[in-house]
Amino acid sequence: MRDFQPADRVLTAKEGSTDGPHTRIEIMTRSGLAAGLCLVLSMLACASGGNPTAPAPIPPTGPSAFDSGQTAYGFFPSPPEMTDESLLDLLHAMGAHGEVVLIQRAVPWSDFMDGPDGKSQDVTDEQNLVIVAGREGLEPIFVIDPLNGLDRRQLAPLPAELQGADFGTPALRRTYLNYAVRMAKTFHPRYLGLASEINTYADAHPDDFAHFVDLYKQTYAAIKAESPNTQVFVTFQWDDLNNLSIMSEGQPPFQINWEEVDVFEPQLDLWAISSYPFVAFDDAAQIPDDYYTRLLDRADKRLAVAEGGWPSEDVAPFHGSTDDQIGYLQAIDSQLGGHLTFWIYLVLQDFNVEAYRPFLEAQGIGSQVDTLDWFQSVGLRTYNGQAKPALAVWDSIRGGQP
Repeated sequence: MRDFQPADRVLTAKEGSTDGPHTRIEIMTRSGLAAGLCLVLSMLACASGGNPTAPAPIPPTGPSAFDSGQTAYGFFPSPPEMTDESLLDLLHAMGAHGEVVLIQRAVPWSDFMDGPDGKSQDVTDEQNLVIVAGREGLEPIFVIDPLNGLDRRQLAPLPAELQGADFGTPALRRTYLNYAVRMAKTFHPRYLGLASEINTYADAHPDDFAHFVDLYKQTYAAIKAESPNTQVFVTFQWDDLNNLSIMSEGQPPFQINWEEVDVFEPQLDLWAISSYPFVAFDDAAQIPDDYYTRLLDRADKRLAVAEGGWPSEDVAPFHGSTDDQIGYLQAIDSQLGGHLTFWIYLVLQDFNVEAYRPFLEAQGIGSQVDTLDWFQSVGLRTYNGQAKPALAVWDSIRGGQP
């Protein structure tokens, strides 16, 4: 997602931009909601019914949601409240409206500095979540996130042993690769992402981005050696890739930075994007008819939407409505329908920002928790669980019952 500036720092077409009918908002990149809400996983590890400090055995899996070749639909496992009951209720609802769950976690650097096989509470938490989600018929998709979820121009906070490191530092590279190999060995997942919205880091640190690309290709090979059938990818922030952010100074909007994608080839098993176009357009009706179809002109492989959404209510400086949520879903479906391996809508249900505040403060990021206000109405259900009009559209698109 995006690193949003205060309202007085936002520039729209109405304030002098020359971008025609489209609103160009000057923003920096952030994935604070996805990273912040995923903190709930470690706090709710006991929800599996087992010992939270010991990994529970993962039962044999049945047929994969991907075996049919059709799009698999799902959400992040981010509950309205930070409680066991809220998470379990959410996963049950997700099972009624999707087939997959996207689990995106930061790298637990300290656990994997010496190798891929050490004890790790983070991996245990993920195992427990996979079990609980599996009971609701949800298959996991994993994304490893080495970037700072609240400022995607930076690496995630590092332990003392790695302070000052970047993607060119041998110790950091070994640690990252060790964790990725552990994920492959533990889960043998169908899909494993190795970075989230990596082009936002590329914009800020082009030299270190080159180091990451090299690390990605080494890690890709290591994962394939451990789990040959795992499909490996990174995600790209589509709205930023179209130069609709402050990181795109000097480049015309809608000129796509394809070079930031092509540099990963041929070790991209699919192309995956995130998209929150409410930061770039006043309403969903302004999304160009070819905004997403340009992917089809470029990619010769399957595509995925790894996260995205549109709020159902206005929250300054952005506009949201239930009609815009529907328009967003219809834009992706009409332009990419039939070409997506999976489609992740950020959250099924609206969440209580204040419930997350103490946990975010404990992580040292409470000062920026207000950023989440912009996303608390992105869900397809209200905080109390009432379906919004867009949920029926989502179910219709995925072939379920509204």
